[in-house]
Amino acid sequence: MAIDLSTARRLWRLLEPIHAVTYFSDETREAMAAVGYRGFWMGYFAGRSAPLGPVGPEIVTALFYNFAPGRVARALPDAWDYAPPETALTVRRDAAVATLTRMLGEDGEDAADRVVALLRPAVTGADLGGRALFAANSALAWPGDRYGALWHTATLLREHRGDGHVAALTAAGITGREAGVLHAMATATPRSVLETSRDYTEAEWETLAAALADRGLLEHSGGITPAGRALKGEIETTTDRLAAPAYAGLRDADVEDLTSALMSLAKVVVASGEIPPQTPIGLDLDDVG
Repeated sequence: MAIDLSTARRLWRLLEPIHAVTYFSDETREAMAAVGYRGFWMGYFAGRSAPLGPVGPEIVTALFYNFAPGRVARALPDAWDYAPPETALTVRRDAAVATLTRMLGEDGEDAADRVVALLRPAVTGADLGGRALFAANSALAWPGDRYGALWHTATLLREHRGDGHVAALTAAGITGREAGVLHAMATATPRSVLETSRDYTEAEWETLAAALADRGLLEHSGGITPAGRALKGEIETTTDRLAAPAYAGLRDADVEDLTSALMSLAKVVVASGEIPPQTPIGLDLDDVG
């Protein structure tokens, strides 16, 4: 069956913390540093782009969409001189498995198995068209261990949704750098979160905000206009609509079982306190509950 859009968003909110351990856990930071990647951001860009092969900054800037090109160029292609994509893939996956094993332990095994059993058939049959990051991750071998399979499932669906979100932003005429400003204004995400994580300077932020105001999406004096809020809503609705097909084939009972299993896992991950309560992608961990 086709799931409704609110369900697609709900499932994303529950899957995202499981994927996101790869960015915030000590295991990941230590493992990336151990193979030679210099600093958090080199490890981030190497790990997330590794399914694409030894790509340079232009491709990653295009696909990741909202990062400052200079930040990407400081990490790539230099990262591949320290360790190749094959190493990044192994290290990233193993660190995520170690983190989830530590967090979830034996108590999470049944729920993890249910999630993978319900989602693997759907996600492996999802259309690859127009979804470069999802396709690249889909080409990887499916992990044979429980928490590896869980993390891979969450990662596939996360990148599937992300590819669709980029398409929605592009269709709406919002550039990657404008997207951060519009998102902060629409969701009351602290500006500092975006400035720190996405390398906005004060001058760039003000220039982007002025351009959005000229289009009637923000107020010149600050704040978001009704037109801006409506456009942001359309972008999110389109993102949900594009994400929903990845869950095709789930019955109502499957969705209920999946939601219950994911909730039990996500609550434990969030309770660890290792993922920031607000993230640049807009996930508020208060939603997981």
